[in-house]
Amino acid sequence: MSLASTTKRIRNVVLVHGGFVDGSGWEGVYQILKQHGFTVTIAQNPTLSLAGDVGVAKRALAGLSGPAILVGHSYGGVVITEAGTAPNVAGLVYIAAFAPDQGESVSSLIKDPPPGAPVPPILPPQDGFLFLDKEKFAASFAADVAPDTAAFMADAQVPWGVEALAGTVTSPAWKSSPSWYLVATSDKMIPPAAQRAMSKRAEATVVEVDGSHAVYVSKPEAVAQLIEQAAKSLERTTP
Repeated sequence: MSLASTTKRIRNVVLVHGGFVDGSGWEGVYQILKQHGFTVTIAQNPTLSLAGDVGVAKRALAGLSGPAILVGHSYGGVVITEAGTAPNVAGLVYIAAFAPDQGESVSSLIKDPPPGAPVPPILPPQDGFLFLDKEKFAASFAADVAPDTAAFMADAQVPWGVEALAGTVTSPAWKSSPSWYLVATSDKMIPPAAQRAMSKRAEATVVEVDGSHAVYVSKPEAVAQLIEQAAKSLERTTP
């Protein structure tokens, strides 16, 4: 007796935010994915240390039934690169994110910016934490976000621990799992050229969107579309 083929659909998505913000910025992406039948979990990173944030992502993954797509924005890309070796991660999606190799960290990746690259308005550390200059936040981080929303994001900043920036990746998940990358072509926090270089190194499937660093807030449809593209690509038919 032959068994009919069944399609293994991937319906779990875990969204991981970056530095200076919390998970609420994912709301637009969340709503679209939920409407399209996905189970969506938003990891709330303390952003105190890479190890702590990786633990948050892995606990979110452990609570799911079946395979998941792990999505990271900005520093969240470092988190998913380290956490993405969890057994139920089917693929990685980077949104204007760092995609470090073994031994790399945010600190090492931003140490030598190319000539002419925009300089993020990061203030000097305060008790081991970093903030962006509120007056320059919108222009650097969220230039295409509604002004009221960008002002709220600036005033609601989450302190980003210097220790988190220094956290190094031990085993990059993109070396063992397929990945996708959205390049934000108007990003003034992570230069688009750096995004392209990291995505090429990871052999990611790349799309480019005209958006700021906060493209996940301003262009949730484009971000959700890439996540859904990844899910569809990862569907597999088994006997």
